Amino acid sequence: MLTLRGMSNGDTSRFVRLTVELVMEITESDLLTGAALDGISGEEHMTDQERSYAREAVQAEPAEAVAHLIDPFDLVNDVPGVELAQASWSSEEIDYDPDAEEWDLGDAGDDEEV
Repeated sequence: MLTLRGMSNGDTSRFVRLTVELVMEITESDLLTGAALDGISGEEHMTDQERSYAREAVQAEPAEAVAHLIDPFDLVNDVPGVELAQASWSSEEIDYDPDAEEWDLGDAGDDEEV
């Protein structure tokens, strides 16, 4: 699903909300967890207590590892003429059946609004 919504008022700045929904299959949880743990170890802005909590969360649940490795800033960092104003994201484990109607995201063009 990709949704673009633009908002502008005359000469004011133009803001665009980009909504992306991804479903990922974890094929090697050890590699995922290891990469997240490496990333946490390299985070200079974290306190020791925050780092300890993050390590426990990543080791307990693969969705936490994904959340530590994917950063919305990285998605737009190299896009010319764009500055990230606000971002939030979450990750959760789900039951996924690609053939179920609820997972039919349709054609990406169908969901696009500008």
